[in-house]
Amino acid sequence: MKILLLDIETSPNTAHIWGLWNQNIGISQIMESSYVLCWAAKWLGEGEDIMYSSIFDFTPKQMLKKIHKLLDEADAVIHYNGTKFDIPTLNKEFLLQGMTPPAPYKQIDLLRVARNQFKFPSNKLDYVAKALGVGQKVRHPGHELWVKCMAGNQDAWLLMEEYNKQDVIILEGIYYKLIPWIKNHPNHGLHTRDLVCPNCGGTHYQQRGYYYSKTLKYKRFQCQEKGCGHWFKTISAEKENCKPTFTQAL
Repeated sequence: MKILLLDIETSPNTAHIWGLWNQNIGISQIMESSYVLCWAAKWLGEGEDIMYSSIFDFTPKQMLKKIHKLLDEADAVIHYNGTKFDIPTLNKEFLLQGMTPPAPYKQIDLLRVARNQFKFPSNKLDYVAKALGVGQKVRHPGHELWVKCMAGNQDAWLLMEEYNKQDVIILEGIYYKLIPWIKNHPNHGLHTRDLVCPNCGGTHYQQRGYYYSKTLKYKRFQCQEKGCGHWFKTISAEKENCKPTFTQAL
């Protein structure tokens, strides 16, 4: 299964306003809508090679074609709040550029996992990454960095590239920490004939008791791969001595 890690950076919306507090901005006040400045991505588990593209080096359409191609190849995409932000933003850009949708893929939104499974004081990417010991975001001057990039400042773009790529690095680290906790993870078992852990694809597991529904009994397993420990069960009720043929996450 090909899994893509993805993070994008966008420009702010630009508008005419008359104040700084509690503003109700009308559509006619919008001078320029937000657009994708750059993106960074890598294939899960494939070394440290991080792909990157921006409107500083390419036209917007050229930049978007590159990420569209990667999404087209992916079986699943890992992101942080990408369900509400990264993916809809890219889809809007694809539409405006006259591009068709990429091939369907599953989404693994680690922000949703953090919110639903744990009680961190903050669910911001930087806080969760530091709490899990997988690194931190690149420090930058804030809004000024985006303004300078939009103005074509080369030094600002170099920092933006570093910032964007680092987000993908810590995203991968967070994923490996959270993988046994992820509900509805795309099933690795669909991509192999072997019996594997649905979440990590590992082949080392132990049967540990049974999972009981209201009417049926299933063999229950725990993955023994390093860093996993995910629980799963056979997809159909089986007799006690039968070898399972397919598994499903619990």
